[in-house]
Amino acid sequence: MATDAGSGRLPVPSPADRRVPELDPVLVAEWRAGGGEPIDLFTLARERLGGIAALDLAAGSGPAVLVTAPQAVQHVLALRPDRYVKRSHRARLLIGDGVLAATGDAWQRQRRLLQSQFTGRGMRRYERRITGAARTAAARWAGYARTGRVFDLGDEMRRFALDTIWRSLTGHPLDLATERELGAVAHVVAELPTLPADGGAARGAVAAELARIDAVASRAVEAARDGTAGPDGPGLLHVLLDAAGTRPEYTDRLVRDELVTLLVAVHETTATTLTWLHLLLDRNPWARERALAAGPEGSPERRRAVQALVHETLRLYPSAWMLPRSAARDDVLCGYRIPAGTDVLVCPYLTHRDPGVWEDPGRFDPARFTVPGRRPVHPGSYLPFGMGPRACLGLRFALLESTVLLEHLLPARAPRLRSVPEGAAYSITVRPDGPTPATLG
Repeated sequence: MATDAGSGRLPVPSPADRRVPELDPVLVAEWRAGGGEPIDLFTLARERLGGIAALDLAAGSGPAVLVTAPQAVQHVLALRPDRYVKRSHRARLLIGDGVLAATGDAWQRQRRLLQSQFTGRGMRRYERRITGAARTAAARWAGYARTGRVFDLGDEMRRFALDTIWRSLTGHPLDLATERELGAVAHVVAELPTLPADGGAARGAVAAELARIDAVASRAVEAARDGTAGPDGPGLLHVLLDAAGTRPEYTDRLVRDELVTLLVAVHETTATTLTWLHLLLDRNPWARERALAAGPEGSPERRRAVQALVHETLRLYPSAWMLPRSAARDDVLCGYRIPAGTDVLVCPYLTHRDPGVWEDPGRFDPARFTVPGRRPVHPGSYLPFGMGPRACLGLRFALLESTVLLEHLLPARAPRLRSVPEGAAYSITVRPDGPTPATLG
């Protein structure tokens, strides 16, 4: 099977044996014994076998199929989404039956309701709220610059992203008490990889945090029901409550689950992206200067340059770094048989870092997204929010809020990091593995 130029390397199936090539079990056993991260094994599998590779992650469970080649990615996520389905979302104990975890007809109904809120016209409704949160963040940074106070970049990005989605949900700016209570969201997300496999035990391990989140959600729902609109008017939460008035499936529990899903999906991913972006700019200060020099404040040229910073950060650290699917029935994927029941792991993180797909993929180079011909043309080459019918609903929202914040912060002083995290932690998102203390003075 030939591989299109720039589309990633695919293994070549033999006419006599069309099974997906499997990574040497000895290498897998060595990885397992060494206690390595799954991403290390995935990287090894892609390097040894190409863009479709089988590997036995858990001894005796049967091999999963790792998919990183763009054409295979597109096949699984966009061309055959009915054959490669989601099972259970890793964050179900937190988001319940929200749209990220829902399947089948329930997912279609829930997505249809929310989708209209994230179109071009729907987005204009929330741009003023995003700008308000960005101005609040910029005012805090001005204070840090005056006082020389040490602050944590990651905490600042989480505060901004949480303020943005809270305004969009409720119409109210984020207050300090709510911010403290919703810190439990980040705690649960960070704990997910280490929680017990048993659902009851996992829930028990974070019961206090879940109770805090439920209490905040309950207060927000009651305030919205009482007609307490914020200064920016009704928000996404009111859309959910209006649906509850006509659709019996929108119970109090589902409204809570959708609210928490939006909190997790929008604020956690955006905060992580913006934290990585500042770390990358610290290592590549020329990129900040180039974006500011692209055009005057408010110009389309500067906005495109700022958006390129965001896109290049998402290439290196995609919001959806791993997209697990299960083969609902037999299929043939780029010449290979995929039996029903096979676990399929689409890994945008590795697709974005494949030298067969991207030129010099380890280099931070925002020009890939501004200079024609610099990025691969295959749609499966760049998918930081997934692709196909289950692509993230909040893609446009996340890009807008990231761009608006950077337009407010970049012209001010650049943060000076006192230390940087040594690596990354792979959970729902790829997070910097450690604090990010900085000053602006």
